[in-house]
Amino acid sequence: MSGWAYVYVLGSVRGHDRRTYVGWCVDLDQRLTAHNAGRGARSTRGRVWVLLYAERHPTRREAMSREVALKRDRKFRAQLAQALTPLGDVPQVA
Repeated sequence: MSGWAYVYVLGSVRGHDRRTYVGWCVDLDQRLTAHNAGRGARSTRGRVWVLLYAERHPTRREAMSREVALKRDRKFRAQLAQALTPLGDVPQVA
């Protein structure tokens, strides 16, 4: 089997509601487009998603194993979600 597999974390925000989604794929651009078009996982439908984090792995098996680990790592996902701002909002500069 040739090519790479990716594990990724997507983020979405509506008001104060920040959500993350973890998945794996072989084409990141195509997968993000699918999520935003409502053809991704059921839990991602109806929201606008941005790529927060991605890792490249040499095999699908490794990407799937890492996906499970990232799904369990709520602290890491919460840290990624803190960078999200609602569409149209400009982050405050100190």
